[in-house]
Amino acid sequence: MLGPAFVAAIAYVDPGNFATNLQAGAEFGYLLLWVVLGANLIAMVVQYLSAKLGIVTGKTLPELCRERFSRPVSWGLWVQAELMAMATDVAEFVGAALGLNLLFGLPLFTAAILTGVITFTVLGLQTCGYRVFELVIAALLAVVFVGLLYETLRIGPSATGSLRGLVPGLPDDSVLLAASIVGATVMPHVIYLHSALTKERIPCKDDTERAWVLRLERLDVLIALGLAGIVNLAMLAVAAKLFHNPLFPQSITIQQAHAGFAQWAGGVAALAFAVALFASGASSSSVGTYAGQVVMQGFTGLTFPLVLRRAITMAPAIILLGVGFDPTRALVYSQALLSFGIPFALIPLVLLTSDPALMGVHVNRQLTSVVAQSLAAVITLLSAYLIYRQFF
Repeated sequence: MLGPAFVAAIAYVDPGNFATNLQAGAEFGYLLLWVVLGANLIAMVVQYLSAKLGIVTGKTLPELCRERFSRPVSWGLWVQAELMAMATDVAEFVGAALGLNLLFGLPLFTAAILTGVITFTVLGLQTCGYRVFELVIAALLAVVFVGLLYETLRIGPSATGSLRGLVPGLPDDSVLLAASIVGATVMPHVIYLHSALTKERIPCKDDTERAWVLRLERLDVLIALGLAGIVNLAMLAVAAKLFHNPLFPQSITIQQAHAGFAQWAGGVAALAFAVALFASGASSSSVGTYAGQVVMQGFTGLTFPLVLRRAITMAPAIILLGVGFDPTRALVYSQALLSFGIPFALIPLVLLTSDPALMGVHVNRQLTSVVAQSLAAVITLLSAYLIYRQFF
């Protein structure tokens, strides 16, 4: 059963996480570490519920939304899910292109075209079976983990500062970054995807076998998302130690961070950062396209060729890079947008997994439903507060 959560976990260490964590560390030091930790804990709960839905019902979250909700509601959910998938694609595609730019000095537009070719290659591995695809994604996740582990050991963030950063509190003007961290971690498209990764993976004859598979899936989620959480915490802590000082601007870009690693931690640290960024972007871009296919097929019943979908969804990112838009800003704002889409995926998930007629003996316990509903409410309020702060 190890595998589905590792595919989902790559979305939790995508280039959007790089941008938001670096920005948060540079601007606020260790103070937003608690947001990273909280977002990863939320992600564990949400991803397990999505995986459970697929295991118990043999269907994806979008498919069940189409079957059990009214047509206007289902189509409304589909439209917003597609918008969230587009925002995700922008972040992941831009991140991979930035990684190639930092590694080889390629112009961003050229790097974007090459990223498209690499993404098509990774997606093509699905024809070899789900296990090959999962192993490649897990290997790329390992590259990201090792790269950030090296950065952490080389730079040595403050243990005291890190512990203080786990105490909840929002500094002034930190709401946008906090929302971006949540959006970059509890990503809507992966909520839909995980149910597809687990449905019919291991055929179960009865509820006893399903209970056994669910126990294994909990282990899969804990290991994979635990690793992703460590990467995110390390990323912000490293940025706080290295860039939270007057020598660097508070609004630090990916390129400035790379130069900072080279200047203050050495060329190997800069190389590790660039390689991790590229591995993150290449893998998460492929996973994002796969998630988009699950969303479209589930909500509409239509099958759209993955290659054609990838070609369409990567167009906005190529245009942004081609016109010279700041890639780091694109990453941060795209992640803030994702936070608005979380409730539209999370609330249907909670409703469905709390339905005894659908889930049988595996229906959510009352405590689980209360916790999940509370998480949806908190994220919704955060998004509403962000709108208020930005426009009023």
